[in-house]
Amino acid sequence: MRFESKSVVVTGAGSGLGRAAALAFAREGARLTVIDVSGEAARETAEEITGLGAEQALPLAADVADSAAVQQSVKASVAAFGRVDVLLNNAGIAVRHPVAEQDEESWDEVLRVNLRGVFVCSKYFLPHLRRPGGVIVNTSSIVGLVGVRNRAAYSTSKGAVVTLTKNMALDYAPEGIRVNAVCPGFVRTAMTSKLFADADREQRIAAMHPLGRLATPEDIASAILFLASEDAGFITGQALAVDGGFTAGRPEDV
Repeated sequence: MRFESKSVVVTGAGSGLGRAAALAFAREGARLTVIDVSGEAARETAEEITGLGAEQALPLAADVADSAAVQQSVKASVAAFGRVDVLLNNAGIAVRHPVAEQDEESWDEVLRVNLRGVFVCSKYFLPHLRRPGGVIVNTSSIVGLVGVRNRAAYSTSKGAVVTLTKNMALDYAPEGIRVNAVCPGFVRTAMTSKLFADADREQRIAAMHPLGRLATPEDIASAILFLASEDAGFITGQALAVDGGFTAGRPEDV
């Protein structure tokens, strides 16, 4: 197993991509710290992990953009597992508006969670990452790579995560720490449930992916585990699109 006895921290682990990734790490032998703004959701994920026969899962409730809460999470995780081998910065929120219709409060909150959260968690977990060999994976998005209508705040935050990933990769490569980002296409999760409530819209969005379907959380989890594993040992500073070909270009015959 690729992560046997390794200590892995996953933020936003209470649902969606975070829960799928945490479970995938557990199946590969990892010891998990699962962090979510909802303590109940974190506990549910931890219980599911231990139900798989995993060695241990530590559920923690924390707002990833709150420095004090993150520092307490770091202390608890390190006390439980001694060090951190992998940090998955996955927590995020989304709003969908063009600039003129985007309220300032939601703009600030999206950047606070999606960008500041990556910064704060990285800042306080980095001193405890294994050297050499520690890994950070940041969850960005295809909308951090290409423009998509009505996503001004979300696209901005995810594009900034890609740039931050590249800078962190350069800063910490001399210490043997790799930093990459995963950029999912459209994934069927609780966060996107309203987007796909209309069957015609769902079919239209799926058709935008050359492979002809939406991603599953497990599709993204597989890519995350690859980036976190020794299989990706010479990969750092990259933004990996896991998008069924969405960013490759237009699939229509023009």
